[in-house]
Formats: sequence, C-alpha cells, structure tokens
Amino acid sequence: MSSKAYVIGVGITQFLKPQNKFDYPELVLEATTKALIDASITYDSIQQAFVGYCYADSTSGQRALYQLGMTQIPVINVNNNCSTGSTALFMARQVVEAGIVDCALALGFEKMTPGSLKLMFEDRTNPLDQIFAMTAETRGFGQAPFAAQIFGNAGLEYCEKYGATPEHMAKIAEKNHRHSVANPYSQFRDAYTLDQIKASPCIYGPLTKLQCCPTSDGAGAVIVASESFVLNNKLSGQAIEIVSQAMATDSPDVMSKSSIELSGADMTRRAANIAFKSAGIGPDDVKVVELHDCFSANELITYDALGLCKPGEAHKLVETGDNTYGGKYVINPSGGLISKGHPLGATGLAQCAELVWQLRGWCGNRQVSNVEYALQHNIGLGGAAVVTIYRRAKGLGKLSNEDQNPLKNHAYNPAVEARGVREEDVRRVMSKKFSERYSSRL
Repeated sequence: MSSKAYVIGVGITQFLKPQNKFDYPELVLEATTKALIDASITYDSIQQAFVGYCYADSTSGQRALYQLGMTQIPVINVNNNCSTGSTALFMARQVVEAGIVDCALALGFEKMTPGSLKLMFEDRTNPLDQIFAMTAETRGFGQAPFAAQIFGNAGLEYCEKYGATPEHMAKIAEKNHRHSVANPYSQFRDAYTLDQIKASPCIYGPLTKLQCCPTSDGAGAVIVASESFVLNNKLSGQAIEIVSQAMATDSPDVMSKSSIELSGADMTRRAANIAFKSAGIGPDDVKVVELHDCFSANELITYDALGLCKPGEAHKLVETGDNTYGGKYVINPSGGLISKGHPLGATGLAQCAELVWQLRGWCGNRQVSNVEYALQHNIGLGGAAVVTIYRRAKGLGKLSNEDQNPLKNHAYNPAVEARGVREEDVRRVMSKKFSERYSSRL
C-alpha cells in the first residue's frame, strides 16, 4: 500500500570554499543533527538512510552516520554526479511512499578539492566519453574546464537558435548573486553589477567567472516520513508534502549534434513533464523554483526545458524580470549554485531545504510571497535529472501559530541564521539505545 511522503526535517551546513577546515564526518554531523532537531525526533526513528557523495571512499555514509548511533539500519551510498543529493532524496521518498519504512534519511555531503571538476580515473572508460566525443565533433573540445564547455556551448546554441544574447546569461548571474546576499548559508554573499559580471575573467565562450559555480565543501540532510508518522508525532505544522517527483536519464537526443541536448535538456524536459502530470498542475501554478544553475547558461536553457516559458523564449523571462522578486517566478532565491556553492552530494538537499523553508514561510527578507507549490530541479551529466514538486501538507489537521514557528524546535530561525551545532544538540538527537549502552565511550 502506497503512502504520501512528507519532508519533516531539513538541515544544512554553510557551503565553504574547499580548505581542509572540516572533514566530512563533521559536516554530516552538523547537517543531520539540525534535520533531526527540526523533525523533533532522534536517530532511533530513522529506518533507512541514503547517503550521497562523489568524492569519498566506499561506506563513507556509514562512517559519517555512526556518530549518531550504530543502529544497524540499511545505509545505502549513492553517486549520481551533480544530482547525487536529489537521487538520495528520490530513493528515500520511494521507500516511504511504498510503505517499506515510515521514516528515512536522505543525506549528502562533499569535501572537494579547489579548482574545476576533474575526472578521477584515467585507466578506465570515462562515463562521459560519448558526451565528450559529440562535443568535440560539434564545436570542438578545448582546454577550458569540460563542464564549462558543455554548458557554455548550450548557451551559445540557444543564442543562435532563438535570439538570446550573452547579456541574458550575465543578467541571470547578477540576479543570483543579488539573491545570495540574504542567504546565510551561501559561499558567496556579495552582489555584483551587470558590468562587473561581464568584466570578470572569461572561463569559456559567453561564461565569465562570476557566471560559474564554485567547488565547495558542505552537507545537507532531509528527513522523509509517511503520513502516519507525521500524525503520530504531531508534525503536521512543519510537514511539507512531496507532491510528485521524477527522475530521467539521457535520451537518444544526447547523441545529436545539439549542444543543448548534450547538456541534458531532454532529461529535464521528461522529468518535468512527468512531475507536473503526476502533481496535476502546470508551471503557472509554481511561484518559487530552485534549479541547477551550475552555469548561467544552464539556468537559461532550463527555463525552457522545465516549461517555465514557451519554447525559445527563456531570454524573454529574463528581460521581463519574471525570474526574480516581483515577477512571475522567483528562481533561485537562495542564490543558486553560482553563489551558494556546489558540493555535489549536498546540492540537491540544500535546494530542498530552501524550498521547505519557503513553504513554511520562514525565509525573512528572501521570502517569496503566496507560495503554494515549489519546484526543484537538479541535474548531473552522464546522466540524471530529478524534478520535485512540493507543497505545504494538506488534510493533516488544523495548524496553530505555534506549530508553524521555527522557535518551536530551534532556539533560532535556521532559514535566516546559520549556526553550528553544540555537543548538547548532538546528544539530544543521537540514538538513545546506542548512547545509553556506550555513554562511557562518547
């Protein structure tokens, strides 16, 4: 018997420039502790955990979570390139909806090295070999970072086909940097003028440095629960329903001579179509969107792929200001990957946290008004695209003001203030069975 799935707790760390300041167990402990506090439960309630990361050894998920208790639950480690975090969430949602468990954890982290993304192994087949070959065949393959070339070429093609210009992409970056000023978790919180964006060093084609996401260290955690768990634990006031969710992989179009399709647009298109159909709504019903702006060019083409505009009119959304406050949509109120940062395993879960806070109305001066539905998009080359639609839980009882107050579970509002966790916070949420048995060793 299937069940609805609800997000009942979220937690993220600040996203930081890679600098060996924190190891991944510390990042995970902070994010997961925050999510458990948010959900008002202990780690004993978690029945399965899905842990996403790209830059760590096998079973790092177990090592990170054992700090909260060796409870012998299944811990599944996940790697799906830049959509790893959303893939973990996809899996957690599936087991809850299927009735396999009542409470699951989706966790993602990354401890990265400075500089552009690099391939880890040179003695075996590159999983992106077909994309690289088609890129070389269509527009050539140079010395710039490979991701910048793939997404930059997609932006160039959109300009050639539909009349967009590099300035539209620069305006997207200006918008996201401006949004990030109000996000305490963002790696970069400086606003830049359009001229500053355009004058920053060129990385590839239309993309300047301030139009590219940075590598980052960070972690995010999301707790997903069934309707019965929400009701039994009196969590209706904070529960956010996952209305629909879809994942798609590459279509045959990736083998075409289209740079837009090489960057995964058809994956996004398919996942969005499935998600909207399943939810019974359309793009016009959405007010706030967190989408995968690894480069400003990808945000531009994704407006089109998600159906936020008519085909070929993504740049018109930019021109009319319908991608920011006061417009039709507010896209990337968090600042997006360009400003917030992109620790691969954590990105999708940080997107989820932002939308959960928006739907709860916690976001202060970056709050989007009149939000009923929220849309999330996370993509990884090679490939996987995950599109998720959320709304505030309905039919779970009348809500009081106290139920919707962030101070009910936290000593502060985590949506507008980024704090670390204390030892007493960890002890509050760790497995009671584990801590009682091994208290002398903790």
